[in-house]
Amino acid sequence: MKKRLLASFFQTVSPRTAGFNTVSLTQLSDNGKFMTILLMFIGGGTGSTAGGIKMTTAGVLFCTCLAVIFRRREVTAFGRRIASRTIFRAAAIFTLYLSLLIVAAMMMSGVEHLALLTSLFECASALDTVGLTLGVTPLLHLSSRLLLILLMFIGRVGSLTVVFAVGSHSTKFQARYPEETVNVG
Repeated sequence: MKKRLLASFFQTVSPRTAGFNTVSLTQLSDNGKFMTILLMFIGGGTGSTAGGIKMTTAGVLFCTCLAVIFRRREVTAFGRRIASRTIFRAAAIFTLYLSLLIVAAMMMSGVEHLALLTSLFECASALDTVGLTLGVTPLLHLSSRLLLILLMFIGRVGSLTVVFAVGSHSTKFQARYPEETVNVG
């Protein structure tokens, strides 16, 4: 029992930063693999070298959800108001990372004829710069390996950095449009 507890603790910390494993990841259940993907996706702290969207981004999004649920006008945490530009950036980072992860995993799954969960695990590990694998990486075709390399590069540099580097640098005057209420959800 003590070994299982220590292994489970270690495997919840490792996917966020280190990429070490003490148990064979192929023996994890689908739920365990998915939880590991979520931990890799969130990653570590903002000032760390860990990949992922970062814990603060996940925290800002969580606080935003709470503000919507409790119908608050502003998003707050620990007695402070969170700036709207921070919320926009957090939403953009989350959306970009998740979209990139899903598209890459679907591409790899289609090319390699792997289960989507396996492809998702490999792509999440690459994008979030973790280094864990289910053992399929050496068996992948060149196109899938190049995809993983691209994901590792984007994960290391950061998705917003890539978007800002590719995006427009114009600082033209931007008109302020009339506000419209759009029903969502």
